[in-house]
Amino acid sequence: MDLLFSLLASFIFLLICVNQGIFIIYPLLLTLALFLPLYLKRGFKMRSLLQMAFTSSKKSFSIIAILLLIGILIAIWMAAGTVPGLVYYGIQLIAPQDFILWAFILTSCLSLLIGTSFGTISTIGIALMLVARGSNINLHLVAGAIIAGAYLGDRCSPMSSSAHLVASVTATKIYTNLKNMVRTAYLPLIISLLFYWVLSHFNPVPAINHNFLLEITSIYKVFPIVLLPIFPILILALLRVEVKLTMLVSITIAIAISIYIQGYSWIQILRFALFGYYLPQTTALHDIFRGGGIISMVKVSAIVIVSTALAGLFTETKTLKIVEIYLKKAKTRSELFLGTILIGTASAAFGCTQTIAILLTKQLVQNKYEQEKLDSYQLAIDLENTAVVLSPLIPWNVASFVPTTLLMTDSGFIPYAPYLYLLPLMSLIQFKLNEIKMLKANQ
Repeated sequence: MDLLFSLLASFIFLLICVNQGIFIIYPLLLTLALFLPLYLKRGFKMRSLLQMAFTSSKKSFSIIAILLLIGILIAIWMAAGTVPGLVYYGIQLIAPQDFILWAFILTSCLSLLIGTSFGTISTIGIALMLVARGSNINLHLVAGAIIAGAYLGDRCSPMSSSAHLVASVTATKIYTNLKNMVRTAYLPLIISLLFYWVLSHFNPVPAINHNFLLEITSIYKVFPIVLLPIFPILILALLRVEVKLTMLVSITIAIAISIYIQGYSWIQILRFALFGYYLPQTTALHDIFRGGGIISMVKVSAIVIVSTALAGLFTETKTLKIVEIYLKKAKTRSELFLGTILIGTASAAFGCTQTIAILLTKQLVQNKYEQEKLDSYQLAIDLENTAVVLSPLIPWNVASFVPTTLLMTDSGFIPYAPYLYLLPLMSLIQFKLNEIKMLKANQ
């Protein structure tokens, strides 16, 4: 009963902190503080508990350097005009009668390049919503396209922190995981594109106001060369060059553009790399083109480390053993995947962050996957197709709450983000069809 009470108290505090915009590390630390005395009371030694927490969190250490590089890359791409340039050229591609479709395509492309849903939504996402607000279009339709597109890259970009987290905790190779993600995503992607094409034709926008583009050119020198940092990401990723080296090459090119084209000094570049990019508050685009930096990723790293420690404690102490008992009932691959969907959804709802959803789901289903002789790559792709994409569909999860706050909308976007729920649904159907095919073959 005391464990149940502590779980409930932790969940309520997480909800409050998400709603109030309080740094999520505080409720995570409170959860640790609540559970450690309970485990001691049950006979666990403090040294053993700390060892459990450290052993689990150690698995996340390998991605910390990648997270810090992602923070630097985003900030320097902003300074170089790369992200503003992508927004500038991207919005000019939009045909008013296909606005919703293009909102999905453009956010998908940017998120694939920078690997962050929040960074995508806070730049091109806000810009697209500004355009949408100037018409009578249903904003939930646009928000659904933007958020679905943002999480397309958050799931399968070589720059994605969640993709690297999954690779790290499952001990798999990032590029092999990305290949598997693309293989399972093409059908949901095609259906989503058709869905947004139909929505666009029934919900056209008037001619697009280009004042926003004039604001960009008044602040940045926008030439095709500012897009140069994109190419190392594309080319070296295709060649499967180590991700950290790929990012370093892109950052180096972006620094040169920031200094010699945008006119920033070395001191400013260092400041942006550390604290994140920002424009003067008097600038109209101050709230759009900002963010990144090492400090922002230090916070993310802290969340990952503490979340991993918590997940390890819950697993090693059998706090959530009822889940493993439920999973034992799964007799087929489709039943196991359905169980992973349910656990991923519950973890996303309880943990309130995508990180906790990934870690808890992995810890809770791993033993069953090993018993069924499913390798780590199958576990990794199942995590990507459940916990990663289901988190944005939980209204109080940070993965949903932050995007809707940035876009000034609400959970009404969920029906219009089919990509996010088609991924688990289509995978489940595929497993079921494979089982039926095998059954017929054996008759």
